Amino acid sequence: MFQRILLLSAVTLLLAACDNSSNDSFQLGGGETPTPSPSASGMAARIEMPRLSGNSSEIFVVHKTAPSHSGGDSVVNYAYAYDKREYHSKWVAFRFDGDTRPRRVNRKDNSIRPLYPRDPKLPVVYALHDDVSFNGYDHGHLCASADRLYSREANDQTFYLGNLSPQNRQFNREYWVALEQHVQNLGRKASFADTLYVVKGGTINTGNILRHVASNRMAVPKYYFMALLKVKNGIYTGIGFLLENKDYGIDGTLPLMAGHAMSIRSLEQRTGIDFFHNLPDVIENGIENTFSLTAWHM
Repeated sequence: MFQRILLLSAVTLLLAACDNSSNDSFQLGGGETPTPSPSASGMAARIEMPRLSGNSSEIFVVHKTAPSHSGGDSVVNYAYAYDKREYHSKWVAFRFDGDTRPRRVNRKDNSIRPLYPRDPKLPVVYALHDDVSFNGYDHGHLCASADRLYSREANDQTFYLGNLSPQNRQFNREYWVALEQHVQNLGRKASFADTLYVVKGGTINTGNILRHVASNRMAVPKYYFMALLKVKNGIYTGIGFLLENKDYGIDGTLPLMAGHAMSIRSLEQRTGIDFFHNLPDVIENGIENTFSLTAWHM
């Protein structure tokens, strides 16, 4: 395993300055700017957002929470691209940064009903109803409850059905969770990353669906993935993971998770999703073709 480090000092300084901007845009020499995918109020231009298809079957949803401090802007909690045909998101994207990495609340109380409400931002005709059964599969969070503990509102939003996926019970509770917890631990350390960008999801592209549940409407993904990008002092580093939605028969551990690692480019080829396309090409190409386990404390 190896990692290409981009040592372009002028570009690095510019990226470090631009990463803290409100719309995550970059400007390179000669006035070149990244071309964003089709956007909803400019949100799709953020670094963590994969490329939107622009198809009529896709709905782009962004959930925000109240400002983290008086006079501040609302905080983007997470966003996703929803496939109306499969009643399932294509991906969920979010970030750990100064606003979202703190732990201030606990998980939503399981006695609250509905525990898994319909997402109010989805048209009723394309949304599953409150607490719908997944026919034996867990209601698996994509943006995990533990990913969003910075406010009560943020955590409650992770229980919307648009953020949930039918996961094998052992996979959800004993295997996938090892990778989720590692990413959460890294994301909450400002010493590890100024910002950690996360894209998670289950495969619902052709050939990667196991079956349908919830009255034969919602796709059950065959695989689950994570695409990670960190920036620290202007240096960007990426890695991908792909795991099968199955009972592995053993609890997850960090060494086991390392066996599922791959480059972002390889993950794009497996999922058909264009990750981190809002980066300038010189940075995107550098972080997507190689990866290093040691850079991710694995």
